[in-house]
Amino acid sequence: MSRMGRPLLNRRLEGFGTTIFAEMSALAVRTGAINLGQGFPDTDGPAEVREAAVRALREGHGNQYPPGPGIPELRRAVAAHQRRFYELEYDPDREVLVTAGATEAIAASLLALVEPGDEVIALEPYYDSYAACIAMAGGTRVPVTLRPNGDGYVLDLDELRAAVTGRTRLILLNTPHNPTGTVLTRAELAAIAELAVERDLLVVTDEVYEHLVFDGEHHPLAGFPGMRGRTVSISSAGKTFSFTGWKVGWVTAAPELITAVRTAKQFLTYVSAGPFQYAVAEALSLDDSYFRSLRADLRGKRDLLAAGLEEAGFRVYRPAGTYFITTDIRPLGEDDGIAFCLGLPERCGVVAVPTAVFYDDKDAGRSIVRFAFCKQDDVLREAASRLKGLRAG
Repeated sequence: MSRMGRPLLNRRLEGFGTTIFAEMSALAVRTGAINLGQGFPDTDGPAEVREAAVRALREGHGNQYPPGPGIPELRRAVAAHQRRFYELEYDPDREVLVTAGATEAIAASLLALVEPGDEVIALEPYYDSYAACIAMAGGTRVPVTLRPNGDGYVLDLDELRAAVTGRTRLILLNTPHNPTGTVLTRAELAAIAELAVERDLLVVTDEVYEHLVFDGEHHPLAGFPGMRGRTVSISSAGKTFSFTGWKVGWVTAAPELITAVRTAKQFLTYVSAGPFQYAVAEALSLDDSYFRSLRADLRGKRDLLAAGLEEAGFRVYRPAGTYFITTDIRPLGEDDGIAFCLGLPERCGVVAVPTAVFYDDKDAGRSIVRFAFCKQDDVLREAASRLKGLRAG
């Protein structure tokens, strides 16, 4: 529909409809299927963190507008987290910014740093908000594809280097990577850092799965030579503490980068989640045993679902991190992941997500389907049991 001869939707958002996560979750509700599509846990996070949120509400902490950059307690906690886990030093007053989840942090970073016509390199398959945020900033998305190799995916560093042109402004990097579960190695990150320094590029890093690494180790790009002043590091409480609905994220970066991102962020949500900020500040100081337990629990869930998917006939790519397992459906005699996922709830009562929607080249991920394993073990066992019926059918 148009008004006065013009389309209602801004042309930069043409082609962006309802997100695949909302579509598949609605399908799960409509059919009563087990939802292994959207990446949210089916249990709450630590009880003491929930109680901290309740206490903040009752005591009137954060019920009115919190400070624009985030409450001091949370900014200090984020800085302490970076020091504790990565030996990275950030000034909580000048180098930390609290956001409405990581998604707003990504949007604010791109809106602040990208000019119309700038090129932004993103690893595909990519989280769908990346494409929309680049488009809203007027940038041009340049994909570099992670390709299946053995039990996982690999980054072709030569392809990445070739993607850089005189118009490249920044690299949007996600590790651990959604949806493939790839954890970039120290050597790969060192090569990316060297390229960024050589070509004078900024890098925005989405590190929300930083504590969900089962094989290998997470290395923040900001810790590599020459990267401290050109990296915008993003993380959030949703994945680490299983409170995805609270939408508390943060950015750490050099002062001039924080100033730029804050300039855009203040006109998006201004502030958010006041009482939850106090709770997340406490969560970040949890003992190391919490983070070890989180990894061990999710590693077990990964292995449980991976075994079930293999038994059901899928080709499984084993993730080194995140909540997700990607699979190839061709061994089941299927090759269209979108059609497969749309029909799966009726066929066996399980919802998954087709990864073709995360590629510019839809054929690249045509037969790949993603399952989330951040669910209770009994739910994963039941889903695996239902999926075995695909072979019989």
